[in-house]
Amino acid sequence: MMESQSATEHAADVARGDRFEFGKNWSRFLTVLDDERIEEACKSLRRMLGVETLAGRSFLDIGCGSGLFSLAAMKLGAARIMSFDYDPHSVACTRELKRRYFDGATKWTVEQGSALDEAYLQRLGSFDVVYSWGVLHHTGQMWRALANAAVPVAPGGRLFIALYRDQGWVSSYWLRVKQLYNSSAAGRAAVLGVYLPFVWVQGFFGDVFRGQNPFTRAQRYKSSRGMSRYHDWIDWLGGLPFEVASEDAVVAFYKQRGFDVETLAPIKGHGCSEFVFSRGSGAAPTASPPAT
Repeated sequence: MMESQSATEHAADVARGDRFEFGKNWSRFLTVLDDERIEEACKSLRRMLGVETLAGRSFLDIGCGSGLFSLAAMKLGAARIMSFDYDPHSVACTRELKRRYFDGATKWTVEQGSALDEAYLQRLGSFDVVYSWGVLHHTGQMWRALANAAVPVAPGGRLFIALYRDQGWVSSYWLRVKQLYNSSAAGRAAVLGVYLPFVWVQGFFGDVFRGQNPFTRAQRYKSSRGMSRYHDWIDWLGGLPFEVASEDAVVAFYKQRGFDVETLAPIKGHGCSEFVFSRGSGAAPTASPPAT
């Protein structure tokens, strides 16, 4: 898909209220990005992939968002990195990170593209690590996107994805909240006015109940993947399209396509469960503590 065509389709989706502008949120996230967040992102890749370095390996970032994890892959020494996103503002964010930290690096390419475009993914070739965290459930055709994400995984390569957990009626409720957020400026103001104070109060008293310091909550969140709690919540409240899946359904889906599950980190409550699959490795699943 050409960038101009993709940008036009993206703008039409936003105008209809069918799509949240993820990239504009990530543009604001860049103002708080620092070396500590980058290191936490590197730790996240090391932990889930079970490696200390990506030296000699190629890395594909499907739905690169802010570009943070493409940057982390560069920091971990990946031999070749390809980053793409459907949202033109996300593409701009990633290009800005590349300019800041690895300006002129020829082994890192950033493009606009769609996870729903199988022909595009085929043209990219194969990669040792294909990464897509919290992206494919926002395409509007999640299962098609999940199938396409398998296309560029090299034989013996690995697929690292994260998807919203299916919570039944709770997920249906959040879909309605997101639709209200994207319906108009008034809908957005209503959602933010209700939920951001609620989340803050809930988190504060939850920490007090558990005996944790509520004033260190943002720092603890930062140490999970290097992300920003505020920006992630804006992403959560507005994030359309929105689909969910059970861990069992995702594992079965990829087993049918010749993948073995290496690591599964399920989430409790709302949020993303993390999966690492290997193509034809025959590796036995390994336990991973639930995400928090």
